[in-house]
Amino acid sequence: MNRKGFPESYDLPALLLFLSDIKAGRRHVEAPVYSHLTYDVVPGEKIVVDQPDILIVEGLNVLQTGRPPRDGKAIPYVSDFFDFSIYLDADERVLREWYVSRFFSLRDTAFRDPRSYFHRYASLSNGEASETANRIWHTINLVNLRENVIPARQRADLILRKGADHIIHSVLLRKL
Repeated sequence: MNRKGFPESYDLPALLLFLSDIKAGRRHVEAPVYSHLTYDVVPGEKIVVDQPDILIVEGLNVLQTGRPPRDGKAIPYVSDFFDFSIYLDADERVLREWYVSRFFSLRDTAFRDPRSYFHRYASLSNGEASETANRIWHTINLVNLRENVIPARQRADLILRKGADHIIHSVLLRKL
């Protein structure tokens, strides 16, 4: 769980196959259902996507490329299947504040459900919740942000920079 959200935590071959099938116009393409409650893929549950006009793919690491193979063979990246990509950006300080605030909100709502992966955090005091949220932010989320997410930012076609107020403060469009 200390690497959840990092590139290696995704089923990249399955994601690439899904995107390839969608881009090829295949009918009734299945994708697994992810539960934010259990923090995992729901066993046996699928969603069917049938030749969408627009498909929005959201994820922390979808613009990442990785290292090319030494043998020079072409390998696909998730972003190879995108017609247009948008990167939502904000200062690290603001992202941490949003994360901690969300942690507190979830502690009082979704974490209360005994089926929740994070149920163990539901009874934390405010001080314990703040300490836990900040520890998770600094040891997991911030590491992933700096090592994987931010380095891929410049690959986006459009970068929208948000302020603490969630208002877009700048728009950077890459020349197409």
